Amino acid sequence: MSEAEHHRPRGSGPGESRPGEDGPRGEKPFADRSILVVSTNYAPEVTGIGPYATQLAEHWAASGAATRVLAGMPHYPAWRVDEAYRGAWRRRETRQGVDVLRLRHYVPSRQSALRRALFEASVLAHGTVAPLPGRPDAVVSQMPSLAGGVLAARIARRHRVPHIPVVQDLMGAAAAQSGIRGGGRAASAAAAAERYALRGAALVGVIHESFVPGVKALGVDPGRIRTVPNWTHVQGPTADRAATRARLGWDEGTPVVLHSGNMGLKQGLDVLVAAARLDPGIRVVLMGDGNQRAALGESARGLANVDFLPPAGAGEFTDVLAAADVLAVTQRASVLDMSVPSKLTSYFTSGRPVVASVAGQGGTADEVRRAGAGVLVAPEDPAALLAAVRALADDPAAADALGAHGPRYVAEHLSREAGLARFDALLAEALGDAPPTTAHRDASVRPGDAQGGTGQ
Repeated sequence: MSEAEHHRPRGSGPGESRPGEDGPRGEKPFADRSILVVSTNYAPEVTGIGPYATQLAEHWAASGAATRVLAGMPHYPAWRVDEAYRGAWRRRETRQGVDVLRLRHYVPSRQSALRRALFEASVLAHGTVAPLPGRPDAVVSQMPSLAGGVLAARIARRHRVPHIPVVQDLMGAAAAQSGIRGGGRAASAAAAAERYALRGAALVGVIHESFVPGVKALGVDPGRIRTVPNWTHVQGPTADRAATRARLGWDEGTPVVLHSGNMGLKQGLDVLVAAARLDPGIRVVLMGDGNQRAALGESARGLANVDFLPPAGAGEFTDVLAAADVLAVTQRASVLDMSVPSKLTSYFTSGRPVVASVAGQGGTADEVRRAGAGVLVAPEDPAALLAAVRALADDPAAADALGAHGPRYVAEHLSREAGLARFDALLAEALGDAPPTTAHRDASVRPGDAQGGTGQ
């Protein structure tokens, strides 16, 4: 899921070891290991895949491993380099016990197939010549980016160690489905890079079972695919809901529909602007940033019921989500099997109902159905989205009951502890320290389903 927000670790539940602490016998499972994580996105980025790479690396460092990260300069979701990192060609820093090497790369302010290719090429070129001291015992990469997967595969082959890519998005499918200019021509090139990165991997992690057919189509033996879903990494809301609404200027009598996260092409957020145009009695709030923000602002010009907010800070993020009446997740109709937005984990945590304007056969729809915390409407259909919002606004009790399914689903399936434990098992298996579990042998079985529903 590629748009999760805000990043501080959650605590452990009763009777559980906190991730990174010594196990039941005081052992540190990766104390004698060296792990390299390759992820273009990393802290201080607080949305997208950056928080997952960050928590994973910090967890392994706390588990005793010598953990290094090869990352890009912070730039997401604004698609401009963070002010604190501008001007740097390379930068080495230590964050929570993790040695992070950051490399300068091209950052396109607007998206097209050519600009995305230049972005990937610059990451690959700089990563190829960057000094990487020492030999890792394993290389873990997050895909996207394509260049990160290719770099990780090369490093692993050079040192003859396992490569474990984790597929957060399928970029070949993304190029074909997202509507990016020139995407059709880029799809085959992206798929070729994915094939190179994945086919030689020791194990391939996918964050949702809907990705399995696409990964198999790239030539990966299904016996080497493991499902490792993302987890929620935000605290639940704590502030008074009415007070938060008053602070934000949201009238109690006006239904508020909020979308949080990246404002990119694949999100198709113009459906929300169109819904606001159809009904001045609702308020649409777009919170976040992205390469389509300016275009959306122009489209919403003159609409008094559309607001743009900057990304909320970690301390208030879920409070803002919980203050809305409805949380929206939108995707273009063509987006089927290449992306499951990780914003859903935060949405579910907030306890508000979700309206998902997405293709019914995709992974996003699967996750909303599984949680039971939202309703599905046809993508790119503002009238259908508006009807769903109005139905929830007209029946607050039903909306509250629907939203209440989200926190329960998170507690049962999306805890940080369970998520990191799955990655521990993935790494241990790749290193030969542990055999595959029953759930991991069959990537079509969702972790937890194979274990009485408790493992996710």
